[in-house]
Amino acid sequence: MNKSQAVDTSAQSLLLERNGWVPNNPRLPVLIYIKAMAVQGSDPAALFESTFLANGWPPQWRDGVYDYHHYHTQGHEVLGIVSGFARLMLGGPEGQVLEVSAGDVLLLPAGTGHCNTGSSDDFLVVGAYPPGQRADICREAPSAEQLANIRKLSYPDQDPVQGMHGAIFRYWVDPSRG
Repeated sequence: MNKSQAVDTSAQSLLLERNGWVPNNPRLPVLIYIKAMAVQGSDPAALFESTFLANGWPPQWRDGVYDYHHYHTQGHEVLGIVSGFARLMLGGPEGQVLEVSAGDVLLLPAGTGHCNTGSSDDFLVVGAYPPGQRADICREAPSAEQLANIRKLSYPDQDPVQGMHGAIFRYWVDPSRG
């Protein structure tokens, strides 16, 4: 990663409990990196993509965040806010509203409900997942199999923003790394 692209920042954590039909993640908190990336140049999305890729999180898409509540059971998701701003509700209906803007990054563990409740016209996000993981779109209560998948989903090898020494290693404790 080019050090001029990443800003030295600590992550904030937010552990969400199950909320109705949204499972959230019972052991892994959402990580919030405020102004983690310097948004610059003619293609700032490429800065997020190259940082995520360098840290083992291949970028998958450029778009916004859906305006309906959903979660994923087959992938942890990192969202890099490239431009604009939004109010994202985390945790499902009546969850916690978080205001995000260009330069922010969110790391959502599998099971975390999220929904765009309002955004600027220029709101753009880069999304990425660890290798072998993907974003299935779940909009109803999880099955026993989906809950088991959330629990057994592998931990990423690196923090998508901070690499080998990132916040993920402080907040996401992998029992297999003992």
